[in-house]
Amino acid sequence: MEWTGKTLLELRDAIARKQVSAVEVTRVFLDRIEALNPNLNACSEVYAERALRRAQAVDEGRVTGMLAGVPVTLKDNICTSFGRTTCSSRMLADYHSPFDATVTARIEAAGAVVLGKTNMDEFAMGSSTENSAIGPTRNPWDPQRVPGGSSGGSAAAVAARLCAASLGSDTGGSIRQPAAYCGVVGLKPTYGLVSRYGLVAYASSLDQVGPITRTVADAAALLNVIAAHDPLDSTSSPDPRPDYGAELERPVEALRLGVARQYMSPANSPDVRRAMENALEGYTAAGAQIVEVDLPHTEYGIPTYYIVATAEASSNLARYDGVHYGHRAENPSDLIDLYAASRAEGFGREVKRRIMLGTYALSSGYYDAYYVRALKVRRLIKQDFDRAFEQCQAILCPAATEPAFAFGEKSADPLAMYLNDVYTVNCNLAGLPGLVVPVGCTRGEPRIPIGLQLIGPAHSEPTLLRIGRMLEKIGESLIPEGCTPR
Repeated sequence: MEWTGKTLLELRDAIARKQVSAVEVTRVFLDRIEALNPNLNACSEVYAERALRRAQAVDEGRVTGMLAGVPVTLKDNICTSFGRTTCSSRMLADYHSPFDATVTARIEAAGAVVLGKTNMDEFAMGSSTENSAIGPTRNPWDPQRVPGGSSGGSAAAVAARLCAASLGSDTGGSIRQPAAYCGVVGLKPTYGLVSRYGLVAYASSLDQVGPITRTVADAAALLNVIAAHDPLDSTSSPDPRPDYGAELERPVEALRLGVARQYMSPANSPDVRRAMENALEGYTAAGAQIVEVDLPHTEYGIPTYYIVATAEASSNLARYDGVHYGHRAENPSDLIDLYAASRAEGFGREVKRRIMLGTYALSSGYYDAYYVRALKVRRLIKQDFDRAFEQCQAILCPAATEPAFAFGEKSADPLAMYLNDVYTVNCNLAGLPGLVVPVGCTRGEPRIPIGLQLIGPAHSEPTLLRIGRMLEKIGESLIPEGCTPR
């Protein structure tokens, strides 16, 4: 039996029923990583011996839990006390975390087998996984195209079946956009639902850890494990967490689904427009009412995000100075030279660009003009969503204006790359949950997946996942036979 073709829940149940051993499943996935990863570059580090020991403990009953024996990977900005946590940067090339992130501890407590870490845009800054110190990750559907970013390695690993699921992080779309590009499910939870303790910070008021999986049911199962109040994270919500998969198969009755005219842009490619039309037809056939909503401050999302995020990045990354953390330059002439040379050598071009943008926005004389004004617009964006959700339970929109693009197509133009996040950043600015589900493929060759995004009110994940399961069923009828990753 081809175990790599099974979902997270199917693998979990097969291991629990002794239909297959955890060791056998782990070996099959490790073999697949060995065969495919040299070309994909999705996994940055593999813990084969540790994974096999862990699987053996599952088979012997010494390790149990909701995910016992399930092989997973972690984005390389999630701290682990085993292996390295590099953020795909020279700055942290040899960093070994002395502790586990809370999400790492929770999935290990649930019995999962961590196969390795996944490649990413350096310090999660990028939309294509081209900004990695270890080289880009390739899209499993077409190796000449990007997998999206910054969690491109995680999305590619799930799509190529190098693991059953992966954890990524999402600051402005970094789970959802690569999920759309790689034809998998990606969930950015409500801000504060999942602990950020042990997630290397990019922009602390925006960052959120979430699951990347093959199905909505798998995403719900993984969310059940990682969503919990954490006293180690001051932003962690104390609200109780329900069972996110309990009513997944029950369609939402009298569903009112919002469509914002701002998201139906002429910039959307014909394939994306067709995917939206097909999805809306499917929802209507299922009894949903389509409601037009207005999000008037949508166009300000990109400039607002790239002020708030870069300002926080400037502050968060100040600790990497060659003294406290990270790469240290050799033979500096003095202390100032040590700081300057260490950061110049350790950080890549995109990280330097964002640090400089953020430092400028926070500098004397510009703080009120840029950062404070951006915070005011951020509030307006949140209010837009609040008003929209008075009319509907969720909003359907594209995850990106186009399917996965070719390597180098946008890397020479930072603004074009930033605009790629136009449909995802506002969700983070408002602290809302966003779910991407694959709904079809492009018509041309090679076939490339298309994913659509659902945005819901804060802490609406139980309902959002049910609406996502409805979309998943619609999408299953739209994906042509044989349309699978290479």
